[in-house]
Amino acid sequence: MEGIKELYKIGRGPSSSHTLAPERACNLFTSVNGTFPYYEVELFGSLSLTGRGHFTDRVIKETLPGEVNIIFLNEIDEDFPNGFYLKALNKDKECILKWTIYSIGGGSIRIKEYKTYDNDEIYKEKSFKEISEYVENNKISLLDYIYGYEPDLKAYLNSIFEAMIDCVDNGLNTKGILPGLLKLERTAHELYKEALSEEDNDDLKMMAYAYAACEENADGKTCVTAPTLGSCGVMASMVYYAYKDKKIDKEKIINALAIGGLFGNLIKSNATISGAVGGCQAEVGAAVSMASASFAYLMDMDINQIEYAAEIGMEHNLGLTCDPVLGYVMIPCIERNAMGILRAYDAAILSKHMSKIKGHLVSFDMVVDTMNETGKQIPIALKETSMGGLAKEFENEKK
Repeated sequence: MEGIKELYKIGRGPSSSHTLAPERACNLFTSVNGTFPYYEVELFGSLSLTGRGHFTDRVIKETLPGEVNIIFLNEIDEDFPNGFYLKALNKDKECILKWTIYSIGGGSIRIKEYKTYDNDEIYKEKSFKEISEYVENNKISLLDYIYGYEPDLKAYLNSIFEAMIDCVDNGLNTKGILPGLLKLERTAHELYKEALSEEDNDDLKMMAYAYAACEENADGKTCVTAPTLGSCGVMASMVYYAYKDKKIDKEKIINALAIGGLFGNLIKSNATISGAVGGCQAEVGAAVSMASASFAYLMDMDINQIEYAAEIGMEHNLGLTCDPVLGYVMIPCIERNAMGILRAYDAAILSKHMSKIKGHLVSFDMVVDTMNETGKQIPIALKETSMGGLAKEFENEKK
């Protein structure tokens, strides 16, 4: 299993798979191979179908230091459904170097022709069952386990914490229209004002925080993959709420990020966090599971209760499709993040009280395996292609 540092990344929106991953890949290409006068980029799969709405073409042209020709392919001959071919051309526009780049979710990349060390395995255990057995046998805590493998993680998560706070702050204090054809108005500022006018307002505050982060993402501003940019509002809302409203100590919240990151890593390793592969259950569903575990830790629950919370968060997002309207990370994505943070909080509460009544039969590993199989059965039209679902109905309505 990869390090948690590869799960949480700071980058610009609106999509970790469609903007952050191509940007990272293009930067890596030039740092390894040098610069060239011309480039040709062929997008395939979800990157081709929703790349314009996610500004994939724009970020590639801004990143590569030369003249860039971008082609949106209709057909692909690849096993993985999301990626692009990056070709370097000489002054005669002849191809002299080619990389096949897969965007595997959360801004992570895999390259057929080049080994990236971002994907190195750090954790030996591959399931939560193995982790819990290791923790029990060695009489250590879940945090001891994480920091044992990643001793410098806490310092890194401090920067993630700061970036999430800044992202929500910026989102709450910015007005205007989000870019793109939908002409959506930012609403986090007004939603937060509405929350302040209510007496029992914690739920509305958390939703406003999720809106704030997601609107920053949709505007191409700096956010944190948690585990993706399309689902960045859930964990950012959890962090902001815990710190600003509940006044929880910063170090404890950073530990909660580590706990949530461990469960996100297990989902990434044993299933997927890519909407193009598994639908939105892999993005918002994974984020809800992570935040559920984080909330449970902040409520001082034990390892079994934390696992139960993460399992609840994932189980009740099974089958969630990814059908962004016009290819933008706006509808239904922003609102879905706002609902997701409430699901995460409720999952932790349910775990806390149900654990006193009975044990749970469905394990976290079981529900992750189920999510993986469910994702394989979701039609391609409902996996970040904008060919079906709400995206299709919206376009039909507008015709």
